[in-house]
Amino acid sequence: MDNIQINYTFEMSNGTSITYPIVIDSATNSLIVKEQGEPPAWTELDNCRCDVCPLESDGHPYCPIAVNIAGLVECFKEMQSIEMMKITVETKERTYFKEAPAQRAIASILGIIMATSNCPVMDFLKPMARFHLPFSTSQETVIRSASMYLMSQYFIAKKGGKPDISLDGLNRAYRNVERLNEAMCRRIARVIKTNKKAEANSNAIVILDTFSKILSLAIEEKLDSVEYLFEGI
Repeated sequence: MDNIQINYTFEMSNGTSITYPIVIDSATNSLIVKEQGEPPAWTELDNCRCDVCPLESDGHPYCPIAVNIAGLVECFKEMQSIEMMKITVETKERTYFKEAPAQRAIASILGIIMATSNCPVMDFLKPMARFHLPFSTSQETVIRSASMYLMSQYFIAKKGGKPDISLDGLNRAYRNVERLNEAMCRRIARVIKTNKKAEANSNAIVILDTFSKILSLAIEEKLDSVEYLFEGI
């Protein structure tokens, strides 16, 4: 089975462009990362460590997400969040295009990197990352996340386990993602603190955090916000 490749191309207002390829192992849904040098100090596990992180620094000296987004942070660390750019996302099946502020563009690519970085807190999102939808809306995120989770519960039931139809487990998982996002913002803030205008990366994390809060709220309200889509079925 071929690996999954997603190419993000960012075209800035000054005419320069950056192409950022993402390759995911189709068997494990994990990000394939090229060999690099020593990771920057801000990626160390105990540097602004997430309070929900189950890893031990003895076996994992670096945060897996921080290491994998370090290159992206470096690319955009001096960019203002409101700077407009043209984004092209190419996959084997189709091509997406959107003109958006830097923070929205980076949020899209951050989402898939974070979900496939083998972080235990984010691993539940791997199946959804396999079918990545760039620039998804909050409602699309609710539908896709809940659908993927319910499918996982179907397979649990098929194996004789007890499925979580109430989505309580998904709600808890997204609460943990919110706490992870907060810690990741603190990490990135240390990288860009010398340039107060350079905020695109941290603002992109805030967008992801907002989406996770929207999903948690939707679950608590029993998905009332999308129930109308299924009336009459």
